[in-house]
Amino acid sequence: QLSIINYQLSIINYQLSIINYQLSIINYQLSIINYQLSIINYQLSNMWFVKIETGIVPKPEFDRYIPAHKAYVQDLIDRGHQAKTGYWGEYGGGMMLFQADSLAEAEQIVAADPLIQNHCVSYKLHEWRITLGDD
Repeated sequence: QLSIINYQLSIINYQLSIINYQLSIINYQLSIINYQLSIINYQLSNMWFVKIETGIVPKPEFDRYIPAHKAYVQDLIDRGHQAKTGYWGEYGGGMMLFQADSLAEAEQIVAADPLIQNHCVSYKLHEWRITLGDD
């Protein structure tokens, strides 16, 4: 009777080792899934946006808000949005590239721009999907 119990215990131990092995495979697969999710989250949290703008006020009025606009863009840079801004060489207006976690956040960022708040420009906001190059 003791030998039968020992035999059954060895079978149970063997089955437990198989279960442990299967659990280790599942844990490995879960770690791969978590890694893939972290990549997706990183990509989603680093969406690029472009605000294309056209000046709608006389240049002297527009220029009054340039220092505040530059400070605003510097604040975006300091907060990790990787903002870049500039103006068109041939006519009034310009654009700003920046990163945000979502379109809603991008809209909030644009709404805080002194050029927008003071009605100096009209603009269009677009999500910019990089297909080649450093992002």
